Amino acid sequence: MALSVAPAESMASLNSDLSCDILRRLDGPTLASAACACAAFCSISKEEKLWENVCSSTWPSTSREDVKSLISCIGGFRKFYADCFPLIVNKEVAEYQWNDHLEYPEEWTEAEYYGDVDEFESVAPSDFVSIVDIRYKDKTICSKVLWGIPNVNELSGWFYNCPFRIDLLTNAARDDDNEGEVFLSVSDGLPPILSMEKERKDGKLWMELRDGLRLSWIVVNKKVKQTVNLASWSPLGGQRHWPTDKDFVTRFGSVLSAKGILPCQVVECILIMKFRVVHTEGEGVQTTLKLTELSMQLKDIEGAHVNGRSSLLILKKALSCHRSKNHSEALESCHLYSKAQAELKEEKMRNESRLDRLCILSGIAASLTFWYYFL
Repeated sequence: MALSVAPAESMASLNSDLSCDILRRLDGPTLASAACACAAFCSISKEEKLWENVCSSTWPSTSREDVKSLISCIGGFRKFYADCFPLIVNKEVAEYQWNDHLEYPEEWTEAEYYGDVDEFESVAPSDFVSIVDIRYKDKTICSKVLWGIPNVNELSGWFYNCPFRIDLLTNAARDDDNEGEVFLSVSDGLPPILSMEKERKDGKLWMELRDGLRLSWIVVNKKVKQTVNLASWSPLGGQRHWPTDKDFVTRFGSVLSAKGILPCQVVECILIMKFRVVHTEGEGVQTTLKLTELSMQLKDIEGAHVNGRSSLLILKKALSCHRSKNHSEALESCHLYSKAQAELKEEKMRNESRLDRLCILSGIAASLTFWYYFL
């Protein structure tokens, strides 16, 4: 009996500095669990410095002084972690009737199509900040921060009416600590590749790349002081050798609500990461990949690009969406969307096939009728 009480007594008698030293060595989920263990840990776990350490280890870009100031302004590191560690889970995907034909009625007014005008006027491209980190096998290979949305001219409608896209490698801040080219090599954990012909057969490099990459793309709205992680953390899919033999495309993302903004109700946030093989194994040279693309775009269920005006509203809506600490739920939500998208595409192909057969039969019937009456 004495043995069972001793741990609790020793826990309570721990010096606060020692307890703080113990807690600062924990990751975010473990620290949150430790806060529920006892009153002492609960009190100490509220220290911002602990959560600052957790955030900097999870997202190295938060170690930048300008990002630290931003996080302090929007509620602190504890709130930042609580908002950004859980990933988006869109439960509306299963509820939506995908068999309905999704059309953009011509009779809609501009206000109805783009959403409430007052709401749109409250969203500005300069309100958003993108905080992006890429890991490969638990090693950070790229951290970038983008203030605002690039190439936006407030006085013209170019951005608002054209497809929304952010290319982070082109538009990241010039003062970024990791600004410049990003490479992956054998020293980072890549398998050595003697030739692309061998890689095409066994796919070893592709499998290692797909399984090892992790992406976090956090969007902050400075005006409303809210944040959300738009990435799926793990890849949702990818493509080998596209568009050239040496290119590898990996896709991340999430499913965002567009209710009240677009008739399709939900859209997909697509985050593309592309690597190109610049060196294969040789004398004095290691297998090396170069990051050539890191971009974000929004598409509806039929694959059409969402314009800038609607994208701003969707991103703002995503800041208050449902999330889960169980990352497998987020992946399941994305896979469900992909399945529904494939089913919709198959249905459209079947309908087009029926229409083609109907046109052919109508043509044959018209020809037979013509020859019957004129011969």
